[in-house]
Amino acid sequence: MDIKKIVKSYEEDILTHISELVSYPSTLDKSDAKYPFGKANADCLDAALKMCEQYGFRTKNLDHYCGYAEIGSGEQLLGVVGHLDVVPVAEGWNTNPFTATKVGNRIYGRGTSDDKGPVACAMTALKIVQDLRPDMNKRIRLIMGCNEESGSECLRYYVEKEGHLDMGFTPDGAFPGVHGEKGMVQASFSCPTTHIHQIEAGIASNVVPNKVTIVLDADCYDKEKLEQYLKSHQLDYQLLEEQQTTLIVYGTSAHASTPQLGVNAVSYALCALHEANVTDEFVQFYVNTFGTTTDGSLLQIAQKDQYGALTLNIGIVKEENHQVSGTIDIRFPVTAHAQPIVDTMSKHEHLHIHGFVEPLFFPEDSPLVSLLWEAYKEVTHDEKHHPETMGGGTYAKGINNCIAFGAEFPGHTDVHIHDANEFIEIEDLLTQTEIYVVALLKLLDA
Repeated sequence: MDIKKIVKSYEEDILTHISELVSYPSTLDKSDAKYPFGKANADCLDAALKMCEQYGFRTKNLDHYCGYAEIGSGEQLLGVVGHLDVVPVAEGWNTNPFTATKVGNRIYGRGTSDDKGPVACAMTALKIVQDLRPDMNKRIRLIMGCNEESGSECLRYYVEKEGHLDMGFTPDGAFPGVHGEKGMVQASFSCPTTHIHQIEAGIASNVVPNKVTIVLDADCYDKEKLEQYLKSHQLDYQLLEEQQTTLIVYGTSAHASTPQLGVNAVSYALCALHEANVTDEFVQFYVNTFGTTTDGSLLQIAQKDQYGALTLNIGIVKEENHQVSGTIDIRFPVTAHAQPIVDTMSKHEHLHIHGFVEPLFFPEDSPLVSLLWEAYKEVTHDEKHHPETMGGGTYAKGINNCIAFGAEFPGHTDVHIHDANEFIEIEDLLTQTEIYVVALLKLLDA
């Protein structure tokens, strides 16, 4: 049985499915009461379920919160839990983000790597497993949600209606598996401003903003000091001086789980204004509370364990009625707890806690982690890399007996997830599909 050869025969199917799924601009949209996360999300789910029906799977649409496709029979339920929603599109794309575009050995488009490409691979893997094991005595579900990027309300709806899994994985992390996910604290700030009349930045709370536009009083800053700071930090900017000043500062996007890999345009712009002698309550608050740090040290919440350190990202920032507000995304170590962080932050008058999620942690030698790791090694022959922990939060936190498994390969980390020009390597799609076939076969035999 040459699984690699079988997967290769489905290459055209995988690329066709990705192309169709990417064509839906499935960002969060709450404007239509008929669709919990927007019509584009609903249409994308309908399209994915139709693909599954064409493969002969049983399907169910759970009120456009999510849907699933199922094969096999029996009491035990295995699951692959992916998502069809995507983060919004920012500037900087070289191709249409909602058209899957082949350039060399890559497919570009929003969702190609997070998470529409991996969903297409999982769909193909189920088809191959169904053909190889027509008499399987467990059920396998491909669960597809529509709200992972903005709260995972979809998965909570699924669990309420359908329950949990006996074993499963979400193709929304890294190989050879993620045995721990940091905890999360979702918060915000709100602070009065005197000199800032407009500030706009960010597309999502879990993305480092790569651009900020600030309109402020023309006579409230020292121009020489402002430009000196921006130039010394090698930042691209525009300074438009009229009756009011417009300052535009450009940074670099990154995922909120790794904010240190980006350049937060908001943080550097506000620190530049502070250096330029702007006397403003909000600017002072921001510089004292966050500055350009990404580890929570100015908030007195910095911490780390053997698996990683706390990270903090300021995502969306805006001004309204002389009040500047913004989102705070905190990821804390897998062996820590949320309450001490929440207690410390609650002492700050301008900070507001909206909720938290405790970490997820499986020992590396647990049965689920071990089985999936074996599948990865069997396909890739990579004995060097071990399962890891990460700052990104996945569906695994919301459903029992599940870890993130793929789609990112060791050394293939620069796929621009949540950034402009997101892509996936075609060869990685095929290898990923092969790993999922082997993994599902091992879970069936467990």
